[in-house]
Amino acid sequence: MSSDPLATPSPAPDIPEHPDSPRLVPQLVIVGAGPRGTGLIERIAANALELYGGSALEIHLVDPYPPGSGRIWREAQSPLLWMNSHAEDTTMFTDETVAMAGPVRPGPTLHEWAGIDGATFADRQLQGGYLRWVHERAVAALPPSIRVHHHPRRALRVSGPREGRQQVWLEGRPRPLLADLVVLAVGHLDAEPDQEQRELTAYAADHQLVHLPPDFTADSDLSVLTPGSHVLVRGFGLAFVDLMVLLTEGRGGRYEGDTYVPSGQEPVLYVGSRRGVPYHSKIGYDWTGERPPLPRFFGPAEVDGLLARPSGFDFRRDVWPLVEKELGFAHYHRLFTVHPERTAISWADFEEKYAAGTRAEIRALVVSAVPDPADRFDPDALDRPLEGVRYGSFEELQEGLRGYVEDDLSRRHDPSYSPDLAVFLGLLSVYGQLVRLGDIGPWWHGFFSYLASGPPGPRLRQLLALSRAGVVKFLGADVSVAAEDGVFRATSASLPGVCVEARALVEARLPEPTIGRARDALLRELYEEGAIAETPEGLLRVDPGDGRILDRNGHPHPRRFAIGPFTEGRASGAFTRPRTGGPAFRQNDATARAALEFFAGLAGRAAA
Repeated sequence: MSSDPLATPSPAPDIPEHPDSPRLVPQLVIVGAGPRGTGLIERIAANALELYGGSALEIHLVDPYPPGSGRIWREAQSPLLWMNSHAEDTTMFTDETVAMAGPVRPGPTLHEWAGIDGATFADRQLQGGYLRWVHERAVAALPPSIRVHHHPRRALRVSGPREGRQQVWLEGRPRPLLADLVVLAVGHLDAEPDQEQRELTAYAADHQLVHLPPDFTADSDLSVLTPGSHVLVRGFGLAFVDLMVLLTEGRGGRYEGDTYVPSGQEPVLYVGSRRGVPYHSKIGYDWTGERPPLPRFFGPAEVDGLLARPSGFDFRRDVWPLVEKELGFAHYHRLFTVHPERTAISWADFEEKYAAGTRAEIRALVVSAVPDPADRFDPDALDRPLEGVRYGSFEELQEGLRGYVEDDLSRRHDPSYSPDLAVFLGLLSVYGQLVRLGDIGPWWHGFFSYLASGPPGPRLRQLLALSRAGVVKFLGADVSVAAEDGVFRATSASLPGVCVEARALVEARLPEPTIGRARDALLRELYEEGAIAETPEGLLRVDPGDGRILDRNGHPHPRRFAIGPFTEGRASGAFTRPRTGGPAFRQNDATARAALEFFAGLAGRAAA
């Protein structure tokens, strides 16, 4: 694979210099060389012989970060930062569970490649090495007639007629790359701050405070959070976990068993969120026995029915009842077939009544058939565990939240509660179906992440140790932050009448993938031109079949595609757990095949 050094502005010698130059070899430009760009190349390699034969093709990867890992998974980051999945649950390779037209090309999981215990939570440096290797393997698997070039630069603009060659302008390069097709695989987007964040930043500047808006924690300048200072933190997901790690172990602190020994360089973190609790711990036991037969109540037929509705659908009214029934089915299938002593009727009787029941009828059925409330699936209670809970003092809140985390750790590592793992499998099944519906609003993705994408158990044990050491303090649920009287003030519904003041505020969450506020110059210009459109949630509109970019009139662009978390076809991840269908793999395959079919047609027209 050739590379375009930053210091050398001239293009590769076999790239036409001008839109009217004679065609040499068809050109594909992929903007973004991270996991999705790599996945696309892997699928091009898998499908090339069938769809494109031995014809020549030049692929240009445009990304300032290393191919394979990209920005988020780059190897040049702190070794303290972990993945939140077991090494055995991380793969970049397809298997027979992926519903795609192209061939399966199996490969090793992270743990098989690295030769580590499958239950290990590998650091992100190691994952970056795995992704680099996958990229190199994918490039090596291409036919000799297909070559790949990496341009370690930022793409600034895409132009060109709908039916003609596209021009991709790169930072620091006077002439554009010419492309017969362009695929945007830019990953997670940085975003301009919204009105609230702009006001908070301005307030901080006026009053010599610190405000860190939503960002990727590994890229944030945390040096402004000084030792011993009080810091308000909004967000209790994975971005908070990274923040917690970098401000404690990252500043010289250490753990001795369940005790944290401070270095004295840590600030004091006051953390809260809408739910007021951290994401659920990763489940710490393996699946055994029969899997729930999924999908049952929310599969392809149900999605087809929703998509066929002339008036569209509402997520809460039309989709969520099916999702809730599917997740409940997974839960109770496991409970009744593996733990029948904790049920009051047979599985056959329960299943028949469950399948025919309304939501109210199912709730009544569960009360009569499942005696222990701890064995019941209650998504409302799961989503808002502190709803209606009030504490009498700040210390009672700390004790209560520590108890909640301890209970969560205990349950998520106890196979007697294996219906929780069945729900996890249900979540993966549901996600694979929901991808086809496009933009369904932000609630589902937050709920999914809260239940299925939480931190490793050891991270929550560290959180408990930090809480006991006074380095982390809990604020509770429905946290509200006000900028007034020269400070930031936080209140919560969990502790009425109590206010916490601080001179620093960190928004511990990723920027929303909002096309209209994207910092990416290429996307911003396309948006301003009307060449791309966003969903109500702010995601890029694409054709669900192959990822072609849709304009504001809903017309697919014949030469521009997009895949990844910034599109309405976003999947749960660029890599996934083996044998779970891998929606991203399915999308990569569809886009790769569409591109190869386009190039085959191009070659046919040229020959004629």
